[in-house]
Amino acid sequence: MNDGAPLEVRKLRFAYGERVILREIDFSLKKGELLGMLGPNGAGKSTLFRCILGLEKRYSGLVRLENENIRQKTPRLMAKAIAYVPQTHHPSFNYSVMDVVLMGTAAQGREWASPDARQRQNAEEALDRLGVAEFSGRDFARLSGGEQQLVLIARALAQKSRLLVMDEPTANLDYGNQIRVLLHIKNLSDQGYSIIMSTHNPEHAFLFADRVLALHGGGIVADGPPSEVLTPDIILTIYGVDVRLQRDEAGRVSCLPVL
Repeated sequence: MNDGAPLEVRKLRFAYGERVILREIDFSLKKGELLGMLGPNGAGKSTLFRCILGLEKRYSGLVRLENENIRQKTPRLMAKAIAYVPQTHHPSFNYSVMDVVLMGTAAQGREWASPDARQRQNAEEALDRLGVAEFSGRDFARLSGGEQQLVLIARALAQKSRLLVMDEPTANLDYGNQIRVLLHIKNLSDQGYSIIMSTHNPEHAFLFADRVLALHGGGIVADGPPSEVLTPDIILTIYGVDVRLQRDEAGRVSCLPVL
């Protein structure tokens, strides 16, 4: 057991009948660490997230949050321990930004009760932290993609969990919004949040991740610092494309296809 690890995953296996999705997944996440998870479509990233979040129960192995097996945690305790940021969010109703963020505080109040002053304060502080407090009264559906993503991160922060799981948070954003969102995410890890972020962009992992976990075929093929994991051989293994790595004077890395 690692007493300093907010999250531990040990010998995790998941299958749909005879089709194995995850096999022997084994890793831990340190406090304040930003872990970038890469892998092709179908590698098992979303299934792994569902297991970690307690949404999928049919796995074998162990998932532990703050040294406690998640199978022993109630949904309310899970909400206090871990927060989730999806790729996109399409609410059934046109909620205000404040209402969307208040959803993240549900575990802090009484069941079926309206949000109290403390919950509203948590929501306001989260919006302010992400620099989007001015959107509080606006319709969530009318925001740009980048603005919506920052609101979803604010909703996660309002939960008051220090562990964040982010499923391709920049997948549907233009380049400028990708960088703005990633800078906010990196700033949160610098403030002590532990973050798992899946991405299809190796350059994002080079620029922002402290560590990279590469998934392929349901298993971990590499785990370590970006400079050690994101090699042309690993990228060929997980994505099936030949690339060469190019570094500029500032040390930034670009992946260029070999034509």
